[in-house]
Amino acid sequence: MIRPGHGHDPEPSCDQLGPGGRPEHTAVAASSAAGPGRQQGHGHSHGHGHSHGSRLTLTGEHSRSLVAVMLITITVAIAEAAGAWVSGALVLLADSAHMAADAAGVGLSLLAVVFASRPPTARRTFGYARAEILAAMVNAVILFGMSIFIVVEAVRRLISPPAVESPLLVIFGVIALAANATSLLILRRGQAESLNIRGAFLEVGSDALGAAAVIVTGIVIAATGFTRADPIASLLVGALILPRTWRLLADAINVLLEASPRGVDLSEVRAHLTGLTGVRDVHDLHAWTITSGLPVLSVHVVVEPEVLADGRSAVMLDALQDCLRGHFDVGHSTFQLELAGHADHERPMHQ
Repeated sequence: MIRPGHGHDPEPSCDQLGPGGRPEHTAVAASSAAGPGRQQGHGHSHGHGHSHGSRLTLTGEHSRSLVAVMLITITVAIAEAAGAWVSGALVLLADSAHMAADAAGVGLSLLAVVFASRPPTARRTFGYARAEILAAMVNAVILFGMSIFIVVEAVRRLISPPAVESPLLVIFGVIALAANATSLLILRRGQAESLNIRGAFLEVGSDALGAAAVIVTGIVIAATGFTRADPIASLLVGALILPRTWRLLADAINVLLEASPRGVDLSEVRAHLTGLTGVRDVHDLHAWTITSGLPVLSVHVVVEPEVLADGRSAVMLDALQDCLRGHFDVGHSTFQLELAGHADHERPMHQ
């Protein structure tokens, strides 16, 4: 039954406060409407996105690209290691070790894709999707380790520079640069979508700079005989790795610490939701990321009494979900509808 005066109420609508993305798929399933006995601040309704099931993660959608890049990287790493053995060049050995680490990191990402594609269970309700983030952290730690090795060995060679075969440096540098350019083209599209693909792209990009350093070093040594150019170039390679590695590690840590996803400003979310007709306030607002491309949001929404009394909770849930769908890239949302005063019975972690 609809009370007089409420039959023609306009449906809630979200104010157009700013641009936002659209989720890949969202849906709302309302629980049963609150009954008469639930009008004193204890009415609850929830809206949930569908189970993600066996949905491929964004990294999984680009797994073939990762396989191709891994094979290219392994091949070049082996070739550079052989060249470093023959030429005695640290910069070539450093680039070889760096590419080997990159190949291992890509392999970890592919292994994570296998786990991430496994369906959710009662114990792991989001499946193994976060394995991708763990792999990204391992990639970053490996790169940090390689950077430290390069710096220590470069300092040692600055003190006592060994002889270097410069022609081999140029040859292997050109081979590595061509291979890295190919890998960058393969990963170019996926790096804008997935954290792990972005990590692989950054690693290959630093490899390309390392290959360029190898070529320049070979030319300088051949032209001037200045063998300390080898450890100097090696230090530059290490310096190029660190900032990119730090960004990758910071992104992964933010996901594991359940920081708000990029593009989801909670103050903007609050402004959009409270702009809906029938919404008094929101609290316990949380947003986090399960893995690349899978943000999650939950919130308690304080509504006007007639929203629950007239059985309009389903309409409100639709409006809340549509509001997020139109402005924020949120693939899974949960709403709790309640009357004013209900928060007094709770211990909210975030207002």
